[in-house]
Amino acid sequence: MMRGVTQDPAAPPVPRWRDLIDGAARILAEAGVPSPAHDARALAAHVLGLERLIGIGAVEVAPGEAAVFAGLVDRRRLREPLQHLVGSTGFRHLVLAVEPGVFVPRPETEVVAQVAIDEAARLAARGTHPLVVDLCCGAGGIAISVATEVPASHVVAVDLSPAAVRLTRRNAASAGVGAIRIEQADVREVELLADLVGAVDVVVSNPPYIPPDAVPVEPEVRDHDPDLALYGGGLDGLDLPRAVAAAARRLLRPGGLFVMEHAEVQAAAAREMADDAGFTDLLTVDDLTGRARALVARLSPA
Repeated sequence: MMRGVTQDPAAPPVPRWRDLIDGAARILAEAGVPSPAHDARALAAHVLGLERLIGIGAVEVAPGEAAVFAGLVDRRRLREPLQHLVGSTGFRHLVLAVEPGVFVPRPETEVVAQVAIDEAARLAARGTHPLVVDLCCGAGGIAISVATEVPASHVVAVDLSPAAVRLTRRNAASAGVGAIRIEQADVREVELLADLVGAVDVVVSNPPYIPPDAVPVEPEVRDHDPDLALYGGGLDGLDLPRAVAAAARRLLRPGGLFVMEHAEVQAAAAREMADDAGFTDLLTVDDLTGRARALVARLSPA
């Protein structure tokens, strides 16, 4: 006769993932994290090595998993970015690696990428190979999106930060994009991409543009995104965007498209800046939340 196995009534119950996730969400909510339930589930998925949590709630927590999960939750409670904790973020159709020291891609920048992609696709449909330059590329989201969604395009990505350049190369390799040209350079250099002057079809950029007196409120941005990727210089934060516009003016062919992200309060100033630089067909594009967040303009054919 087989002997039954009985559980010690004094032993604590084995925790289930549902309980840990619910508890983590409460902790994160109390800490003011904007999306506590989502972040708790994302951290649990990261610990379990899963893309999505489906039917995992009743599963028992394996030895050691609870401690790892608790450590991640505590770091998120202290407002360390979720993307740094899990090591990646979604951007359009991509999963991009992220790391401290490089600006974390944001969903609103997907709209900026869309404008560049639409123009590149329009040109590719005519049988050409559009040349697209991404200035201040960060982790490479815009450049790699163009390269993967419009395979006929030739893409060049530029950033001043060595860490951003390394990360863009890593993300390009992960996405299977081998032909993208990635360079470390300053957009203020007069000789920037000198071999491409007057030949580029699209210049797209998400440059630093925050004014010095507009320090971000969110700890995830203020304390973890590098200042190099946040503050645009000058009293209005537009010194670097002006340099980007000047670079676009040199690089674009007549009629080429310029797309640049900016702060909502900078929409009018960005249009004026582009007008002064010789661009026409000035347009402000809203982001996913309906805020005026991007300049679209064409270089005058004259």
